Amino acid sequence: MRRRVLALFAVAALAIVSPLGLALPASAAGPEPKPLATPTKLTVGYQKVGHLAPMLMIADKLKGLGVDLELVEFARYADARTALLAGSLDVASVGPADLAISLAQGSTDVVGIMGVGSSPKYVIGRTGVKLDSFEDLKGKKIAIAPGSAVWFQFAATLVEKGVPYTSFQAVNIQGGGANFNQALKKGEVDGIVTWEPFESIPVMEGYGFFAKNLEYSSSKAVGAELGMIMASKTAATKKRDAMERFVWAYLDAQEQLKKDPKKFAETYAKLSGMQPDIAAKAAQIITLGEVVSPDQIKRQAKAFADLGVIQKDVSGQIDGAWDGSFVTKALGK
Repeated sequence: MRRRVLALFAVAALAIVSPLGLALPASAAGPEPKPLATPTKLTVGYQKVGHLAPMLMIADKLKGLGVDLELVEFARYADARTALLAGSLDVASVGPADLAISLAQGSTDVVGIMGVGSSPKYVIGRTGVKLDSFEDLKGKKIAIAPGSAVWFQFAATLVEKGVPYTSFQAVNIQGGGANFNQALKKGEVDGIVTWEPFESIPVMEGYGFFAKNLEYSSSKAVGAELGMIMASKTAATKKRDAMERFVWAYLDAQEQLKKDPKKFAETYAKLSGMQPDIAAKAAQIITLGEVVSPDQIKRQAKAFADLGVIQKDVSGQIDGAWDGSFVTKALGK
């Protein structure tokens, strides 16, 4: 069974293509900044997902730069977004759509900083269920996390492929990814739209499979970006020096992992709890480095407003809520 999983990961890795019209992954970080004269605390929300593996590597480096990093774990992007908007966090890793969602909800204290990575995404089918094409979704029960990053990718893909959302039964699952796996294993649903490591677990245990013809990370509206670093404007202004060092340390760690697949796999395994050999193959699927851009987020905002999933079109506000200067400075440009 494990050989089957590893082979499927290898196929997925070969299937990766560069998303058209998106920003290229960031280059290596520039020179290390000087330590702050006065230590500053940054509270950062994150999730245990592979594309955020650099988060595990930066605390000691930041300590030496005068930044006291407090990491706060969240099960979902939405929970981290809520905490950020409530003022409990300075920075959070959130979904690519969360900037538009925040603006549509009336928030004026958020700013997008950078993306984090990309990968192909597949519907996970229950063993024995036919899912050879998007048309095969008809009449099936598909578990989703409404409003999640993967749901936006999935929904946008359905629109562009002309597949009615009403052609299948969407089963809303609350909580973490383990709940999706339980529903699939018990036969309560025919497929799930989720995230790693919960995509690979059903395949590892034999009750699920990657529906490779149901890939949903390549829509024009949403794209392949897996996440986003978002901050409060308050932190981006009042703690700018600390924020600059956070972004530099993150990009530096990210570049180390991009250059060292073994280290990436080890960090991924530590972060997610996956077995090392599976983590090594799963890491091959992920391309670290942002592929999102303000123009992509504008397309997201308009598409989501057209679909009625956010209250209004905030595409005109994106430029004022995006600050690429942190990345520019971190890269030494």
